[in-house]
Amino acid sequence: MPPPGLHGPGIPAIELTEPEDMPGADERDLSGPTAPLLARSHTSDDDANHDESLTSELGYSGGWFIWALTFSAGISGLLFGYDTGVISSTLVTIGSDLSDRTLTTLDKSLITSCTSLCALIASPFTGVLADKLGRRKVILGADALFALGALVQAFTSQVWGMVLGRSIVGLAVGSASAVTPLYISELAPSHARGRLVTILCLFVTGGQVVAYIVGWLFSSTTGGWRWIVGLGAFPAFVQLAILILLPETPRWLVQAGLNDRAKTVLTKIYQDCPGCDRVVDRLLSNISGEIAEEASEMGPVKPRGLKPQWLHDALQRGEQLLHGGNRRALIIATMLQATQQLCGFNSLMYFSATIFSSLQFSSPTLTSLSVAMTNFVFTLLAFVLIDRIGRRRILLYSIPVMVIALVVCAFSFSSMDGTWNSHPPARRQEKGTSSLMPVAILLCLTVYTAAYALGLGNVPWQQSELFPLNVRSLGSGLATATNWGSNFIIGLTFLPMMEWISPSWTFALYAVICAVGWVAVWAIYPELSGLGLEEVKGLLADGWGVRESLQRRRVSGRG
Repeated sequence: MPPPGLHGPGIPAIELTEPEDMPGADERDLSGPTAPLLARSHTSDDDANHDESLTSELGYSGGWFIWALTFSAGISGLLFGYDTGVISSTLVTIGSDLSDRTLTTLDKSLITSCTSLCALIASPFTGVLADKLGRRKVILGADALFALGALVQAFTSQVWGMVLGRSIVGLAVGSASAVTPLYISELAPSHARGRLVTILCLFVTGGQVVAYIVGWLFSSTTGGWRWIVGLGAFPAFVQLAILILLPETPRWLVQAGLNDRAKTVLTKIYQDCPGCDRVVDRLLSNISGEIAEEASEMGPVKPRGLKPQWLHDALQRGEQLLHGGNRRALIIATMLQATQQLCGFNSLMYFSATIFSSLQFSSPTLTSLSVAMTNFVFTLLAFVLIDRIGRRRILLYSIPVMVIALVVCAFSFSSMDGTWNSHPPARRQEKGTSSLMPVAILLCLTVYTAAYALGLGNVPWQQSELFPLNVRSLGSGLATATNWGSNFIIGLTFLPMMEWISPSWTFALYAVICAVGWVAVWAIYPELSGLGLEEVKGLLADGWGVRESLQRRRVSGRG
């Protein structure tokens, strides 16, 4: 049965041709040692209990405890969103308060891109720390950095001080964006994992909305930009207080040999699930079995020589990450994260007020709020649909809409080429630009934002589900580093590209990147909705698993 909302009366069904000859897309023996748990046959009474507990888990979407954990951890997303969205209104209200001069294009690019650069630096190290210290402690460290960075920005009087504060925030954003999705995905029941990780994205977009509202409220206040950036410290202190109540993830606890604590956490998560004890025992057995299997695959332990133990372990995991299914998981995760950023969306988050100011909108910050609200509303829609439609299909449907919106936006800008100026007072309507063009551009950017929020804004953050436990932190960290590396490129190049090659060609380039990303998704990204974290490893073991995942979804009646 097709998922609801995709076609109905008066709307033609859309059929996509799936790749038949991709590597690893052939039919596999579903009874082998790497077969997914769903495909194995059972005959004994224990196996019957296994099937019963599996059925209970697959129908379970989480009780109050997991939702409370998700919302508590999601404050990191609120901080992430606020600190990435707040720079838009800050750049147009800061005036000459820093270094006693008006900000140049280079100043704006450095202040914006340093956050992404430091997030890029922090992400892979965060993966190592999350394995050594645990996911919860890394989130705690990120909160401390969020608060410190916000206060440095609020009290500085120099451009370099703003760059320093934004850099500290970048370290926090890089850490939080790598570990928080990992934390939620390791706690979530498989049937609800997509929605629970999407809640983090809701917090991110909600933080951006709050940033625009705060920016609008303080836009006419003398020195109001200091309040705009300084208020980012408040949610960080709130989450610091909440963190004492958050448990560590069961998968990390088992890996650390703390099985009793892991069982306690799982029991709380599945306390409302029918057959809770059997479900918890099965999950603990699966996690322990995966850890044992991965240990046997590592082969003999190499001597660490003079290297510190943490570095030795990180290098071993890095070597594992480059082989077989782990390598395929890394390619998929980095491809999704690169596409998410290189499509140019965060140029709107960083510079929307600058764009709308140059287009002569009377209240650029308030106009930017419409884009942020669109992002939030369609992220909420993604929360409803992502587990029902599936990650792969939602991308294949939404990315073409982004391409169309960007192409139309490029054509709309074409009548304004040669008039772009990031300092709007220098640009007036005597250039002869049609008054309809700014409205057309706003409409295109709103449609683009809606399609982005529905797909690319959310799906790449499901990256943790791609990796086996032993390389999950490192793989997620490297994928997140790809995100922030691409984000850094966008933040540093957007304004210069708008001035040097024109807005039309800038948005046309983003459209081309989206089209290339769609082809990559179609070719190598399997459907992972509804699979347990331990099951995904079998899917990617011998190939990309695209056709197999689609067949399984059709058999289950979900695709």
